[in-house]
Amino acid sequence: MPEAPADTEARRAVAPVRVYPGPPPEAPRLTLGEPIETIRVPPRDARAIRVPAGHVLRILSVEGPQVGDLNLFAAGDLSERFFSGKTRALHGTHVTTGDALWSCLPYLRPMAQIVGDSLDWYGTDAWGCRVHDVIGTRCDPYTAKLLSGVDYHRCCHSNLTRALSEATGLPPLEAETHVHDVLNVFMCTGFDPEGRYIMKASPVRPGDHLDLLARIDLLAVLSTCPGGDCSAGHSSDDAPCHPLEMQVLTAEGELPAPPAPSAYDRSHGL
Repeated sequence: MPEAPADTEARRAVAPVRVYPGPPPEAPRLTLGEPIETIRVPPRDARAIRVPAGHVLRILSVEGPQVGDLNLFAAGDLSERFFSGKTRALHGTHVTTGDALWSCLPYLRPMAQIVGDSLDWYGTDAWGCRVHDVIGTRCDPYTAKLLSGVDYHRCCHSNLTRALSEATGLPPLEAETHVHDVLNVFMCTGFDPEGRYIMKASPVRPGDHLDLLARIDLLAVLSTCPGGDCSAGHSSDDAPCHPLEMQVLTAEGELPAPPAPSAYDRSHGL
């Protein structure tokens, strides 16, 4: 290790600033109706559902503690998809009521906004962990093969691939190219003192839910993680797993207009 410079402490003492300053987001006040469609996602599997703009996607715990991995697409264009990295930069490592879920470049618009979170009470625990992260990418068979040498086909990446293929009619290998980094619904995560990604048992219980207002027409794909509540591991059949439900609800109230894609002219200085 190189010798520390004489002004080490002075460099460390420089105060940080937020990368993207701005006021805290606010959720619109809505009255939600009864579900107009419900899809149950079996354990260690995935399903897709279409959510019209102005409706709410509710992800619901129904039987036991279970984490879900969520992909979002613009319903008519798979190239516009959820951008977890920019969502993280704009709102933080974990999201809750009021936060938007942003689409990728060059679109960069809010695809959905969280309008209800029954786990909002959890806050930050003694280990620095919080719920609903945009840190982790999704469990996948390539990393599982790298670390264990085993071919495991029920990772969230594979589950999402199968469900997207079924929903769109794309061949599985083509559908796989559209699967992207997820919103880890109900997952409780943080970083240890060395900066390593950590997880612990999710506090989710039956009846808990996360409500997303669709700002544009959406295709949502949800995997029930093979890690169950993610208290110990993932990428295997070892953990107890439970189904999740996706419900599409009507909404009335302060519905914002559908956002246009980014107005940047895309000339890139040329």
